[in-house]
Parts: sequence; C-alpha cells; structure tokens
Amino acid sequence: MSEIEFLFALLVAIVLLVSLARQLGLPYPIFLVLGGLGLGALPGLPEIELDPEVVFLVFVPPLVHAAGYQASPRRLLRDVRPIALAAVVLVAATIVAVAVAAHALVDELSWTAAFVLATVLAPTDLVAATAVFRRLGAPERIVNLVEGENLVNDATALTAWRVAVAAAVAGTFSLGAAAVELLLVAGGGTLVGLAGGWAVAWLRRRLDDALVEITVTLLTPYLLYIGAEQLEVSGILAAVVSGIYLGFYDHDLSDAATRIQAFGFWEILVFLLESLLFVLVGLQFPTLLDDLGEGTVGTLLVAGVVLSLVVMGVRMLHQFTTLELDERIGGRDDIPWRERVVVGWAGMRGAVSLAVALAIPLGVEGRDEIIFLTVVVIVVTLTVQGLSLPLLIRAMRFPEEAPDQRRHAMVRFRTIEAALAQIGRMSLAGEAFDAVTLERGRALYAQRANQLAGECADGVPQPESDTGAWLRLRIELLQIERARLAQLRDEGEITTPQMNAVQRDIDLELERLARRMVPA
Repeated sequence: MSEIEFLFALLVAIVLLVSLARQLGLPYPIFLVLGGLGLGALPGLPEIELDPEVVFLVFVPPLVHAAGYQASPRRLLRDVRPIALAAVVLVAATIVAVAVAAHALVDELSWTAAFVLATVLAPTDLVAATAVFRRLGAPERIVNLVEGENLVNDATALTAWRVAVAAAVAGTFSLGAAAVELLLVAGGGTLVGLAGGWAVAWLRRRLDDALVEITVTLLTPYLLYIGAEQLEVSGILAAVVSGIYLGFYDHDLSDAATRIQAFGFWEILVFLLESLLFVLVGLQFPTLLDDLGEGTVGTLLVAGVVLSLVVMGVRMLHQFTTLELDERIGGRDDIPWRERVVVGWAGMRGAVSLAVALAIPLGVEGRDEIIFLTVVVIVVTLTVQGLSLPLLIRAMRFPEEAPDQRRHAMVRFRTIEAALAQIGRMSLAGEAFDAVTLERGRALYAQRANQLAGECADGVPQPESDTGAWLRLRIELLQIERARLAQLRDEGEITTPQMNAVQRDIDLELERLARRMVPA
C-alpha cells in the first residue's frame, strides 16, 4: 500500500468512526482515539515518521486560530474573572501538580521532562464537551465558560510549553528566567496577533475574489505563527489573538458568497486536522511500545491513569476553591455550584495535547514516555469524562433552555425588527424607493415576523417576477439585518456562533438575490 492509498484509507476510517459515533450519540473524538489505537495494532501497515516541527506547524496554528475566530469578545469580557483564573491559576496549578506527580511516578522523567509533560497536558479539548452540550442543551453560561477557558488555556499553556521545551533542549531550568521569558513571549505574541489581524483585515477588505480571500484566511495563522516565532515570541498567541480580531470584524470583511464558502471550508479543515491527529497517534503507538520495552509499559500505564486523576482532581478543586475564594472576596455569587461541577468535569484532553506532544524535539529526554503518557491521559479523560458528562448534565436538572433552532429564530426576529424600522424611516423620507416597493417590503417582512413567531422561519416566498427596485430594497434591508446582527454580538446580547448561524441564513438570501439582480 502506497502512502497516498494509506492516506485515503485513513480518511475512510475517519468517516466510518465518526458516523458510528454519531449513530450511538457519543462524542466522536473517543471513537477516533480508540479507532486509531486499533488501526495501529493491525499488521502490515506502513510506518509513518512524523517530523515534530512539521506536526506542530501543520496542526496547531489553524486549530487555535479557528477557536479564536469563534470567540465572542463581549462574552469573554463578561466572564473575564473565571476565565482569567482558569487560564492562569488553573493552568499553573495543573502544571505544578502534573510535574510533581510525573517526576515521582516515572523514574525516567527528569524535572525538565516532567514540566514539558505537564504543559502538554494543561490545555483542554473543546470538541468532545461541546458535542455533548449541543446535544443535551446545556445552559449557555456553561458553554461560554468552557469555550472561553479552552481558548485562553490553549494560549497560556502552549506558551508555557514553548518555554519548557526550550529549557529541556538547553538542559537547564530557572524559574525566574522562565517567568520573565513567559511574559515577554506572551506579550510579543499578542502584539504580533493584533498587528497581523489588522493587516489581514485591511487586505481582505480590498479583495473581491472569494477563492483568493479564502486562501488568505488559510495562510493567516501559518504566516503569523511563523513570523512571531522568527521574532522569538509566541506564535500560538499570535494565531489565537488574530483569530479573535478577525472573527470580531468578519461581517465587514467579506461579501455573502465568500463567507458561505469560507465557513464550509474551515469547518471541514478543522474536522480533518483534529481527526487525523487522533488517528496518526494511534498508528505510531505500536512503535512507541517497542521503543519503551515491555517492562516500562506497565509502569507508564499506571502512571498515566494516576496523572488522569490528577488533572481531573486539580480542575474540580479549582472550581470550589479558587473561584469560591474569588467570589467571596468580590462579594458575588456568579457561578452556581451545579454549573461549576459540569464545567469542572468538562476538562477532557484531546487534539491540541496530541499535537504538542508529537511536536517535542527528538532530542528531548523522555520524549517517548511523554507521548505515551499523553495518549493514556487523553484516552482516560475522553472515555471517563466524555461518556459520563451527559449523565452528569441530566443529573444536575438544569432549567430547560430553548433549542438552537428556536434561539436562532429569536435572533433573526430581532434583525427583522430592524429591517421593518428601516422601512418606516424610508417611507417617511420618501427617497430611494417608491411607495409600492416599500409596501411590498413591509408586507414581506411582516409575514416573516409572523413565521418566526412560531419557532423558526420556513423561508422567504419568492415572487414570480421581481423589479430591480424590489431586489435592491430586499438587499438593502438584508444588509440592515446583518448590521443589527453584528451590533447584537458587539453588545454581548448574543454569541459569535449564534451570530454566524443566523448570518448564514442572511448570506444565503443575499447571494440568491445578487444572482437574480438585474438593472432597474
């Protein structure tokens, strides 16, 4: 079997595993991890050698950039205290606890190698948790906390990983020097991300070719990561911050057709990158076992299970110590205990940890042990926490919230209100459109408002013949809807994913009208 044939076989396996997971109603990362391990045990498969630097460059920048793109800045600011505490206190506590436990449990791990492992296990995985949240309709506050924490955790933990790997390569470690370097590389990476995001936004506003613009969005995380690393600052933070910046201004950067195509492209890209990571690690696992030797594997398995308990325990302890103390000091009661339990249990490890484990330079002492322990912790947390998370959410008996379809309909209703208000202003002004065309627009949007009052829109009825004025009015009103939608997101009334879901409806309609547009 050639490498190309093998790659296609992997993609087929991914499709089958994900389909099976969805049929069973389970988070698909669990099946990909177990399926990858199963594939790795099959005889006759070609041996794949992954270059550490290539793995990190190919997988990590687009994954964290895409996560930043979906972030809701106002929601992040609204929960800035718990998210910041998770990004700093929880990440630091996890790194210290895992490093101490790993050094004590595994003789082969020096202190520097133990700290590298700890930074690998510090980032959480969003995919498995959000899959459960969407299916069960978890409270929106929980989703916001987990998504915000995951985004910032990736940035802080991977910046710490960069410092830890540099210390491991050098063979020396100084806590004071590491702290100073961490601040410098984090600050520099943030500045590069902001400057790069502004430059890319400036460029995208001047592009009118959808394929070229989507290619620019693909190149953005890679170029900013490489540029930041050349400046010896955090490329990961540059990718994350640029993603947040560009996601915030996305509604002004592209036309409807480009946004529709870009969304589909990135959804597939992120899915494939995450899926391939899980499968590729499973394929390397047999070789890893041979390198470690039978006598070491048993010890590492036990250590991996213990480290899984450590990361789960530290996270849950954080919810009821650090956050509790912060609320008492501030005189607030921000997060009910039921929500803390679910957020604490939603800390599975996944694709990002796999990528950074594989990206450890070959010369780092204890690299094989670190990768093995990382895989064990990922498997344990995904299976134990991922499979039990639905049961936990049901046991908490949260008040039932509106399903996504109804939420999207409610958001769209608010944009339609803005369009109706604009029709009223146009009627008073008596300019741009004649009274007949404006009344037609009023009737259409009133009908749509009635449709949405039930639960969600069924679509917009299309007249058999349209004048140019009618099409131009509808396009202008849809632009008003889109502007109001962005305003709701900017004001923190809705999240970026909610905005994107409703904006896709508006974009599709804009694209249909643009294709039918004829001179008046």
